[in-house]
Amino acid sequence: MTADPPAGPPYRIETLAHLTGATVRTIRAYQDRGLLPRPERQGRANHYSDTHRTRLQQIADLLDRGYTLASIKELLHAHDTGRGLGGVLGLVAEVDGPWTDEEPSRVSRADLTARFGGTADDGAIADAVALGVLEPVPGDEDVFLVPSPQELAVAVELHGAGVPLAAITSQLRELRSQVEQIAARFLEFTTEHVFARYLDGAHPPTDADAAEAASLVRRLRPLARQTVDAELARAMRLFAGHHLRRHLGAADAPPPLSGTRTVPVPVETMRAVEALVGPAHAARFVALAAERELRARALDDLVSSHLPSDDVAEGD
Repeated sequence: MTADPPAGPPYRIETLAHLTGATVRTIRAYQDRGLLPRPERQGRANHYSDTHRTRLQQIADLLDRGYTLASIKELLHAHDTGRGLGGVLGLVAEVDGPWTDEEPSRVSRADLTARFGGTADDGAIADAVALGVLEPVPGDEDVFLVPSPQELAVAVELHGAGVPLAAITSQLRELRSQVEQIAARFLEFTTEHVFARYLDGAHPPTDADAAEAASLVRRLRPLARQTVDAELARAMRLFAGHHLRRHLGAADAPPPLSGTRTVPVPVETMRAVEALVGPAHAARFVALAAERELRARALDDLVSSHLPSDDVAEGD
């Protein structure tokens, strides 16, 4: 029977690894990189303390939040020189927190089948998992986590109205790429005009600066969603009216004010384009390909109109 490791320091490196979940090799690598203080040498043995244990837990937490080892070293150096780490972790927690009040739920495979017409469709479920609409539950292949029940409810309503699942999936992929561009623009805008003074990139913010930035995140968090909601309502009011009048044959239906229009494209074609250039650039790729074809035809017409008649005949 193996004895439990001692509850308190000093620790041998094997005990420290056991308590923190790190490997001996990782602990030594952190020491070599300057992320972890060297142990105290007593005789022929190295001894580690609770300081090392706490530091390993801090490193693991920052790695989970997406920080690189180089960034973690800078943050820990700030902590060691008295500039603090708690404020930075609070800011990270605020940004990583939920950006919606919606609560995740669970759904069984049988319930999904019932909600989508009663016919099992493993391919559609696989697509939903790939998009993150559903998340597998470890140890139970017949139950899924639903991060956004509202998004799943929309898909159920669209399918009930007659929209094929493949079309819903394709539309979500396109919508997601467009929304991600909006989110990126909003973050660039707020970083430039609001957060630049806290995130200079050279040094971590002080605790006071990080706390103030976290407070701003809480204030600005709903603004992106409110702005998108308002603009979507405006655009739907504008385009829905035009769309209805056009399909009813109204002669005085004004054209949409936007420079774009919706054109149906085969699902397989869009998948091939997305695989080639990525979902975020698929719409632009299609537009540029169409423009190139139009320009090529215009050039052909221009050249043909200026060729001598015998050259045209020979080319025919």
